[in-house]
Amino acid sequence: MATGCVAAGERTSASNELCVRRQLVLGKGGSSCKFSNRSLKRLPSALSSEKVLMMASAWERKYHHSDLEKAAAFLPGLLAEDSLQSNCYSQPIDGVLLFADISAFTTLTEKFIQRSGTERGTDELVQTLNCYLCDILEEVLTFGGDILKFAGDAVLVLWRTSHRELAKTISLVLQCSRQIQKKYGSRDTPVGQKVRLKIGISAAPMSLVVFGDRDWRYFCICGQALHEVCEAHELADPGDVVLSATSWELCEQHRLRTKHLAGKRAVKVTGMDQMSRSERQEALRKLVRHPLSHRLEGEGAMRPTRVLSNRPKLVEMFRKYIPEAALRKLDDRLPLDLFSELRPVTSLFVHLQLSADIISTAEVFEFLHSASRMLLEILSPHKGEVNKVLLCDKGCTFLCVFGLIGEKLPYKSLHALQSAVQIFNSFSTMFGGKKAVSVAVTSGMVFCGITGHPLRNEYTVLGQKVNLAARMMVRYPGLVSCDAATYAASRLPPYYFKELPERKMKGIIRPGTIYQYVGVTKASILDMSLTKERSEYAPLLGREKEIDLFVSCLKAYKDFGQSHILAFEGTMGSGKSHLLAELASLGQAAGHRVVAMELLEVNVRQSFSALRKLMAKALGLQDCELRSDKERVLQAKLEGIIEESSYCLLNGIFFVEFPVSDKVRKMCEPQRLMELHSTWAKVLEKVMGGEFGIFVIDNAHFIDPASWSIVSPVLQNVSSFMVMSLAPGYVRTEAFCKAAGDSAMSQNITYCHLDKLKSSAVVQKVCQDLGVVSISRDLARFLIQRSLGIPYYCEELLRCLRRNDMLLFHTRRRGEKAEGSWESLVATSSSSAGSDGRVCTIRPDVNLENTVLPVTLKEIALSQLDQLKPLKQTVLKYAAVIGPVFTTQLLLHVLPADMRHKVNCVLTMLVKDNILKWLKNTEVPEDVQDPTKRPGTSVQAESDVETPALRMTVVQQSGALAFRVVLLQEAAYQLWPKRQRVALHRTCAAFLERHAHKCKSCGQGEFVAFHRFAVTSTQDGGRCQGSADQGDSRSWETLVLAGEQLKRDRTHATEGRPVAKSEQTTEVPSKADGKDSGACSCECKAIVESVLVPLARHYMAMGDAARAFYYLLECAAAYLHVSNSDMALVKLNEAEVLRNSVDKKANVIARFEEATFFSLKGEVCYRMGRMELAKKMILEALSLLKRKFPRTTVGALVKSQVEKLQCAAYVARRAASLPQEARRKRLAWLLQQSCCLSLLEQLFSLEGTSSRQTFSRLAARMKANTDRAADSCRAADAHRRGGDELI
Repeated sequence: MATGCVAAGERTSASNELCVRRQLVLGKGGSSCKFSNRSLKRLPSALSSEKVLMMASAWERKYHHSDLEKAAAFLPGLLAEDSLQSNCYSQPIDGVLLFADISAFTTLTEKFIQRSGTERGTDELVQTLNCYLCDILEEVLTFGGDILKFAGDAVLVLWRTSHRELAKTISLVLQCSRQIQKKYGSRDTPVGQKVRLKIGISAAPMSLVVFGDRDWRYFCICGQALHEVCEAHELADPGDVVLSATSWELCEQHRLRTKHLAGKRAVKVTGMDQMSRSERQEALRKLVRHPLSHRLEGEGAMRPTRVLSNRPKLVEMFRKYIPEAALRKLDDRLPLDLFSELRPVTSLFVHLQLSADIISTAEVFEFLHSASRMLLEILSPHKGEVNKVLLCDKGCTFLCVFGLIGEKLPYKSLHALQSAVQIFNSFSTMFGGKKAVSVAVTSGMVFCGITGHPLRNEYTVLGQKVNLAARMMVRYPGLVSCDAATYAASRLPPYYFKELPERKMKGIIRPGTIYQYVGVTKASILDMSLTKERSEYAPLLGREKEIDLFVSCLKAYKDFGQSHILAFEGTMGSGKSHLLAELASLGQAAGHRVVAMELLEVNVRQSFSALRKLMAKALGLQDCELRSDKERVLQAKLEGIIEESSYCLLNGIFFVEFPVSDKVRKMCEPQRLMELHSTWAKVLEKVMGGEFGIFVIDNAHFIDPASWSIVSPVLQNVSSFMVMSLAPGYVRTEAFCKAAGDSAMSQNITYCHLDKLKSSAVVQKVCQDLGVVSISRDLARFLIQRSLGIPYYCEELLRCLRRNDMLLFHTRRRGEKAEGSWESLVATSSSSAGSDGRVCTIRPDVNLENTVLPVTLKEIALSQLDQLKPLKQTVLKYAAVIGPVFTTQLLLHVLPADMRHKVNCVLTMLVKDNILKWLKNTEVPEDVQDPTKRPGTSVQAESDVETPALRMTVVQQSGALAFRVVLLQEAAYQLWPKRQRVALHRTCAAFLERHAHKCKSCGQGEFVAFHRFAVTSTQDGGRCQGSADQGDSRSWETLVLAGEQLKRDRTHATEGRPVAKSEQTTEVPSKADGKDSGACSCECKAIVESVLVPLARHYMAMGDAARAFYYLLECAAAYLHVSNSDMALVKLNEAEVLRNSVDKKANVIARFEEATFFSLKGEVCYRMGRMELAKKMILEALSLLKRKFPRTTVGALVKSQVEKLQCAAYVARRAASLPQEARRKRLAWLLQQSCCLSLLEQLFSLEGTSSRQTFSRLAARMKANTDRAADSCRAADAHRRGGDELI
């Protein structure tokens, strides 16, 4: 026997701390059990050598979990060793139950969503709930409670004791409850909604029931105690503690002050005489524990625990109680804070009403056991998970989730609906009627992760959509209901649903339209029309090659009469359905009969569904509403094709009622099936081999096997022309691809992969969809990069932008004079076409880089992400915070220490999986340079064995990588909860700040000279400025490499798109720049992309407006330094949006930075030919820099005389007298003044009038004086440094 323990603090004096041993041993048994044997071997093998565990009392404290403790925290102490050794069973227990519920939780959820949106609101809600729950559970654990169940905002707790100790235990529980109400009975929240706690207590006979199947186990408490605690909870008002009738009879009544509730035997406890410390300790000692268990105590908290021997079968049983999504993370030994994420899922609630006949524990056990087994059997093929099972006096509720990590399938909403209707039908049959069953399905963004306390928690889902499903389950009983999001995501035709009347749901403000999912009906069975319709007003863009291929294949078929299949394969959203609709329309326009149908994912599991639809369409049955009409059409069309005695075989197919012939009645089942196949084959030959026609099948990969067994031979025997679309990854697609490659079949099959749309086609499509003649370059770049040339992605992104009001439409006319304002310059610079008409741009206050990915695209990206192991996903999530391009050094910097030794192999595998790519054949990890010497296998990446080679390469690996798909990076990034995301951004910023300077050839200073000395210490705290040391030289090299890739991605996104004259800005040479075009070839170009731009983004994500503004100015100055005025304009516009969003009274932005902001704006305007606007900006900057420039000729003459009187000696003495910090700050101001005056001199010199020349000469004189003052500051600083060296 071994022990598992972790030291989380130092032991204080024995009189103040109760330090008791904790023992928990779990082992690894065979391949099915993944708890590491190494973790067991590291633990002491004797109880006497066990270390004392000190635990934290809240999530905020640094609690050091071992792998075993993380696993143990998912189960209550009630499930002791004897429980785990048994199979499903029921067991009577004695004890006291406490049910605590947070009131107004649904209303709180709605307010968070309203204030902050779905994702951020859900994140803030969970943080608030977890903080509140943790405080409550801290008290529960201190008083010896065993937390049995979590129910979102509620918990069920057990104090297990003997029957004779019930009175004392009730007093202990009451004292705990009173203390909880006193400390945490009411709490304010950030949204102004106060939450309160109500508590019910009961002590009566109860039983533990354990049920499930061979793979998964669940447990519940049932009996009188459960009914009474639920009743007491319902009788309690917020802030109350209510004692059930039985517990009132058993308790120490002399201690209590109570108030009887009208018409009820339960009582409300208004006060009590507190138990003494010795009484309380005695009551704690007498709580029932497993004989080998120990109580864990530490900093104010304790929980019952147990000892498990190192037996593989026992460990395997233990794992059955932990949710599968949590097990995957436990098996990869991820830190506890990496268990939680925000992801779109589909939640399914099932409520079973217990009949009055189910009274005994044995009957409850049988009920739950049968229901859970059937539920798991239905969910398994659809990749759904049972997250929790809750039993109360009103029935049993199952919460099932689709789309958790590792279990995400395409069309998960459709899988959930199919599961829901199967569950409803099966349970209705099993438990006596539809009224006993209610199923509700919702889809949307939720929190998936850990809630509760570090010592006792659960892996669950929380959010608005989960609350909505729970309410729908109650308000729409006896049917399968779903929300509008599930309805839309399923992509099923409307006849699969029925709109339900609106009903008020507690706490839900706007639930949206609620539907009943009716499933497969006669209409759905016979309907087969294409859902995509061809536009009569706009051509199909980018598919000219495919249309030409269709025309040529059709012509060959007409000329030679040989059967031919034209198959188009494309990923989801590639435009297959639109293409087939276009081809069907072309076929009809040419005078051919076209039979077109679309298959759905549901059809692949319905035998003969594809065949039924094809024949119904070809025979014209879709126009027949009456059964008699269908019978007449079939008799007319099939006369002479099949025998009259075989008509009855079509009854179940087309919902007709031909009389059953004696011939068919006498057939056995195999004979009848053979006759049915023969009849269908004859009908199909008639349908396909008769009149010339084109058969169009969209989503042909959903053809069910039974239909294909008949269609395939017929296609070889009749002459037909079939056009179909296929998606990769399906059996039918692979079969067609293989047949197309077969020399014998290649003449009859043309297989075409749909290419992605070219950039020009994407822009044309966007203009077509928006009804404009042109779009801005920023919008074009965003859509091209994110859409990947896939039409559906582009449509979803565009829909998201329009829904969030991020687009701006206006009409442009040729020769229209531009306004002399900054806003007009921003609008003009973003325009992309020179023609007249309606144009679309991005709103000035919108930053497309911060746009949240639409849920539909996020789900597609997560489907690919969830195919990876949790360790790979975790590394990608960390990399996603850095950005679409990242360096290995920065990745190592942000990764937890215990994961760094694995990163080499993980990156290798991610590159092999085509998720990442090395940017260049530079210095990369040794295993990448020479894979034959040390292959990066999955075994290496997923094991925790640190080989010497791996340990060595941790410090040697150097390189830059990029995500191959930007959507994948954005989806992985959005999985992070806010608190963890902010912490990672802070870590990234700390690393990058060491490199936030010019390159070596440019002097290694800041782009805004002496910027950091000019801002206050508060704004500049924590920075690490200056050039990188020698150890960071490799980091600099890889950052340059990453920056070059980022620059290519930005500049080449719209490659091939014609640039209008309005886009071709002619830059005016700047004397203030002081550099020729050679500056553009330095490394600064790359550093601004890989360091400065990410730094601004990191600080924006952290909510640090001051530092974000600081680095936006650095970005603008850096872009001007490398002669890129367009990007400088973009960054200054972002800075303006940020500047307008902060509170002016808060003094977030320093006066120097305000001046620098206007100075940079003036330089941009000058370079873009807006001279008057540039002059206005520079004058404003000089005013903020306390170096006002006169506006009149007289003022200029007076100012000129004043400038002549300045004494150089006085300036030098003044500079020398200043402290170093003040001198450097003054130097920053002087250099900025000099820059502004230099530019102002050039602006006035461009005007030929004598008065303007006077202003130009004045600016030159002022600049000369300013430069002398700056030189004095530099000389004084150099003298000071020299003196320090002598000392």
